[in-house]
Amino acid sequence: MNTRAQSRSAARLAAVQALYQQEMEGTPLARLLKEFHDHRLGAIIEDIEFADAEVDFFDDVVSGVNARRAEIDDMIAAKLATGWTLDRLDRPQKQILRAGTYELLARKDVPVAAIIGEYVDVADAFYEKREKGFVNGLLDAIAKDVRG
Repeated sequence: MNTRAQSRSAARLAAVQALYQQEMEGTPLARLLKEFHDHRLGAIIEDIEFADAEVDFFDDVVSGVNARRAEIDDMIAAKLATGWTLDRLDRPQKQILRAGTYELLARKDVPVAAIIGEYVDVADAFYEKREKGFVNGLLDAIAKDVRG
């Protein structure tokens, strides 16, 4: 994986973490972005070095999800099985789907396969095979609607 791809992968993982933190704590967007810029992206915390992330890409994903949350949530909810709601999803899973859906909608410069593959990889950090398959299938269904 080249440096730019690694930097974007790190940005995606950090974006999911930031969106999770925001949902859990209600952190205002500007403060959230500053905290991640100052203390998380590329930092060393408890002897763990966080990869350098493409800051502009991170900012775009986090800000974009915030700006388009209602639209994104409607798209995700429309693809859930009958009887399922967004509230039934685990919080990390919901953030993975939100970030991936945002990229499918707004980042036409990134190929669909790259977006889906990257968020399946992010899901791998949190979940087992079944949940990764769910992320893959849901993002693929959304991609068919928004990218044709």
